[in-house]
Amino acid sequence: MTENMIMSILKQAIETGLMVAAPILIVSILIGLIVSVFQATTQIQEQTLTFVPKLVAVALTGLIAGSWMLHRMVNFTQSIFEIMTNIVH
Repeated sequence: MTENMIMSILKQAIETGLMVAAPILIVSILIGLIVSVFQATTQIQEQTLTFVPKLVAVALTGLIAGSWMLHRMVNFTQSIFEIMTNIVH
């Protein structure tokens, strides 16, 4: 196993992790921003007002993008197993 191979695997792992986490993080940040602006304009400081919309949005994002995220992780796992079998032979 060469240094380039290890760096390639690490790059692929970081890229996969970021791509899988990105939809949920982006939606959560956008909902948080929208709710914060709403709270600032109406001066309502209710804690559940920030939690419930984020929870619903993240759940919907998980339902919508979940199959894509799972497919991406499975592809990464398969490529790792292929690399492992190539190292043994």
